[in-house]
Amino acid sequence: MPLTPLDIHNKEFSKAFRGYDIDEVNEFLDQIIKDFELHLKEKKELEEKVQAMQEKLEQFSNIEDSLSKSIVVAQETAEEVKANAKKEAELIIKEAEKNADRIVNEALSKSRAITMEIDELKKKASVYRMRFRSLLEVQMEMLDNGKWDELLDTELEDVSVKQPEEETTS
Repeated sequence: MPLTPLDIHNKEFSKAFRGYDIDEVNEFLDQIIKDFELHLKEKKELEEKVQAMQEKLEQFSNIEDSLSKSIVVAQETAEEVKANAKKEAELIIKEAEKNADRIVNEALSKSRAITMEIDELKKKASVYRMRFRSLLEVQMEMLDNGKWDELLDTELEDVSVKQPEEETTS
């Protein structure tokens, strides 16, 4: 058990013949008590400082651990965000490619339909041209044929015959 200043103060020495000077011993003991109390006070202050430092060290250790964990979580989150962004970009690209293919296919389909419609119109124009040519040829034949002149002569005679009769009635 450690010695306390009170133990030193309460210590009584036995008296002997030819012993030490009591006042001198008491002065020395008072000096020891003061020094011992001072050392105990310094020790207590140092222990309190050590305790405070240990608490701060523990706080800093906790902060360091928290920061390390936060950094790891942030890195993992960044990797997840990066991976998700990459996946989303791939999906957007695939979607765009599908849309582009669909648009190209629709354009090709419309182009084919228009080409078929143009071909159909060309055929109809060709048929119309052939029929019109046939009609014109028939009409030309009729014009070139002498029957047309006969028809005209006949009509003229009918008209000249009718005119004198009409004049007499008026």
